[in-house]
Amino acid sequence: MRTVIFDLDGTLADTSGDLLAAANACFRDMGYGDLLEHGPDSGVALRGGRYMLTEGLHRVDAFKPETVDSYYPVLLEAYGAALDHHTVMYPGAMEAVAALSDRGYGVGICTNKPEGLAEQLMQSLGVRDAFACLIGADTLPVRKPDPEPLREAARRAGGLPEHTILIGDSDTDRNTAKAAGVPSVLVTFGPSGEDMEALAPEGLLHRYEDLPDMVRELIG
Repeated sequence: MRTVIFDLDGTLADTSGDLLAAANACFRDMGYGDLLEHGPDSGVALRGGRYMLTEGLHRVDAFKPETVDSYYPVLLEAYGAALDHHTVMYPGAMEAVAALSDRGYGVGICTNKPEGLAEQLMQSLGVRDAFACLIGADTLPVRKPDPEPLREAARRAGGLPEHTILIGDSDTDRNTAKAAGVPSVLVTFGPSGEDMEALAPEGLLHRYEDLPDMVRELIG
């Protein structure tokens, strides 16, 4: 079986609003108020919790590695308590997933979000059952861009790692697929969409309804 593996944040769903809210809760606790803004900082959000904390603290000249380390668990707790207030699936995403499944592809998720939070979010959005597997940042000892999480996602989705494709939205996804020796398709509708062409993926996705045919062309 051939498999199609999706990144989550910025690829299947716009999670930036809830991620930024969790980071700002930390900054308020530090006494700085909200340091990141939904919209302009959406790309910052999709690079992860530590990146958000680092970026915000740099803006007030207060960055210390130990501060990031101490507040990262606080951020995860805040996010877990309100991870679906602003998050929405991208238009056409689940229709494309259903079409791929109908065509016989195994479909899974490989994300650098902690597995428990990713599972919680997908269950809350009511779409978890559409995916054969979910590999998170802490499912294995390594995370993307190491290729092994992608390979394991392909195996758990019922396929062979060499016959998969990764749908993502970042240089991390591009590098993961490249390291695994498989194609990648990067979406252009996420916060960093304008930068995707420079990464030279095998495909650029402007709308989800085009994905099933694109997958067929790239992996058969």
